[in-house]
Amino acid sequence: MKLALLIVLSAALLPLAFADHHGSLAKIVTLEDKLQNLGGGMKFTEGPVWIPSKKMLVFSDIPNSVQMQWTAEGGVKEYRKVEQSNGNLLDLEGNLLSCQHAGRNVIRTDAKGKITVLADKFEGKKLNSPNDLAIRSDGTIWFTDPSYGLGAKPGEIPGKWVYRLDPKDGKVSVVFKGHDMPNGIAFSPDEKRVYIADTGKVGKILAFEVVEKGMLGDPLFEIGIRCDGMCIDTNGNLYATSGGGIHVFDKQGKKQGVIKTPQTPANVCFGGENYDTLFITARTSLYSIRTLAKGAKPKGAKW
Repeated sequence: MKLALLIVLSAALLPLAFADHHGSLAKIVTLEDKLQNLGGGMKFTEGPVWIPSKKMLVFSDIPNSVQMQWTAEGGVKEYRKVEQSNGNLLDLEGNLLSCQHAGRNVIRTDAKGKITVLADKFEGKKLNSPNDLAIRSDGTIWFTDPSYGLGAKPGEIPGKWVYRLDPKDGKVSVVFKGHDMPNGIAFSPDEKRVYIADTGKVGKILAFEVVEKGMLGDPLFEIGIRCDGMCIDTNGNLYATSGGGIHVFDKQGKKQGVIKTPQTPANVCFGGENYDTLFITARTSLYSIRTLAKGAKPKGAKW
């Protein structure tokens, strides 16, 4: 069956079960909050991003090389063909940024649909397979570049690193080389900290101080969890995808609890009119849940 002919699942309500730590998760979700299945039948969903101007969620179905969309009125359907996009994000102007595995690049799509390749090489060598990204108020785009999209093919770059892209001049520079497989990345609301996940041999999240000129200081702490994608709320809480569901940590790295999901989630974002809905991509499906918390928009965002 073609993706364009996917039958949209009804918003079946799933009971919310969560492991609460010291009652802290009750400040984020309540027992009345229900997890909704918004659609299924995909191969591997990733990279959700909320588009406020369209009241629409866009997310990736990587193996099918398509981006999907969800709206309250139309449900889940195909948005457009891509080159195995993974992580997606809005830049400060509201343009769609996407990391592409097969394209081995980071692209920008403007409001008119024009696609621009922002980065596909470092020092003349082709990137591995850009995975996920975050943006700072200075417009720089930070992205991770593991080798998942290469399969058995050798890479041109001798490592799997985290990069900073300056869209003003197109310069790509390395900010971190210490992870085996860098994956999810997110800034704290005040941009004084960046979280970078490693889904490689160890499996952990490192929290770094962001120092002068956007460089990284020593790790402030680490969270021992194999996390794929992540997002942040306005209070600085971290929502990390891992086995069992969405694992929530406060800004000191203390676990608050787990929002359980039927399938292992790959990525998560806040969206909805008030940014109080968590959208969760989990293997073949898309889920959502209303929250008491609100998502943190990038500092300096004009949308």
